[in-house]
Amino acid sequence: MGTQRELQARRRRRLRYQLSQKGNGRPRLSVFRSSKNIYAQVIDDVAGKTLAAASTLDAAVKAQLKTGADIDAARTIGKLIAERAKAAGLEQVVFDRGSYIYHGRVKALAEAAREGGLAF
Repeated sequence: MGTQRELQARRRRRLRYQLSQKGNGRPRLSVFRSSKNIYAQVIDDVAGKTLAAASTLDAAVKAQLKTGADIDAARTIGKLIAERAKAAGLEQVVFDRGSYIYHGRVKALAEAAREGGLAF
């Protein structure tokens, strides 16, 4: 079968392949969720550059939040990444949830990004 990390890497590769096939060159909104924080980046895979980024470790965000590991923090980061992506001139992205299921913090971040004006 494989270890937990091997299975996560396999899910991540499978999802990235699907996104590259269906993304039509759009930038990728990638989410990383740790036990204490949540991170989001908008990445241009063609150029290999990060266009916008936000996390619960940002000084302005960290002061507002009680913890970086709850749904409220994910919503805040979703709104912030949408704001920063729009400032960079991006409207359409592809959502890359990584190896995580679309549930809880990942779902809250995605919905807040949609409310902030990103289309995916």
